[in-house]
Amino acid sequence: MKTSTDVPIVVSAPSKINLYLGIHTEKDERGYHRVDSVMAALDLADTLHIEPANELVVLTEPAVDAPMERNTAYRAAVELARAFGFEPRAHISIEKRIPLQAGLGGPSADAAAVLVGLCKLWGIDVHDERVDKVARSIGADVPFFLHGPLAYLDGAGDCLRERFEPFEGMPVVLVKPQDAGVSAGAAYARFDEAPCPLPPLDSMIEALRNHDDGAVCASIANNLAPASCALAPQIDDVLAWLRAQQGVRAALMSGSGACSFALCDSLESARAIAAAAQNLHEWWSYAATMEKSGATVIES
Repeated sequence: MKTSTDVPIVVSAPSKINLYLGIHTEKDERGYHRVDSVMAALDLADTLHIEPANELVVLTEPAVDAPMERNTAYRAAVELARAFGFEPRAHISIEKRIPLQAGLGGPSADAAAVLVGLCKLWGIDVHDERVDKVARSIGADVPFFLHGPLAYLDGAGDCLRERFEPFEGMPVVLVKPQDAGVSAGAAYARFDEAPCPLPPLDSMIEALRNHDDGAVCASIANNLAPASCALAPQIDDVLAWLRAQQGVRAALMSGSGACSFALCDSLESARAIAAAAQNLHEWWSYAATMEKSGATVIES
């Protein structure tokens, strides 16, 4: 194993929103639904500190009430080491800022950041096809976070089809009810009970190719939202409230929820809406901007 550095590596793991999510009823041989997804990275990010060690240790702050071995970051390290034929040895600590069960991709973002950081630590080319294969084995969203920043994916949402010029700096406000959380598995199971029709995709792809933010706002869609809202009705309350706020151009639930987002006309509007969500409703909120990259080494 080639170690490129003995200095701790710091990696940013940005969150995401789904500007479009279209769930098909058919499934692949793995049992995954066919999915069309357009994702954009945000500046709300977890931070990972990775350094050499005699064994693999993954810690989170705040701590997660689950065995370390179930963490996607741990699994990513194990599978990357296996793919390149050596033992996983690293100490990984994760500063969590992305809320869980929110549809913002936190666990997948962390897994991708581990892959990027360990490639740096172990002297692996992050563009090696084996790295991408590992990413896909961990979770459907991980390949997006590995590369970022604004992309259309299909397959199970894990096959990169087209990248677009990012709307870097576009203001986005995130709002999630404090007591609401939706697991992707539960949302998909509810979807299977009463599938919703696919929303139009072509208008979104055309808007992205033309870098037309107005057309993007008019084309956002998510046919998984009704299933998630049935599991957590507070999401509907958030969405109705967001759509009534001054400065909101469009609002939608992200991924499988329970976080919703609004594309805003200014960062000032996003900040004002975030403050109102916290002060008036005690909802978790964050005023974000769209990012230009996925998982990124910020210090080494």
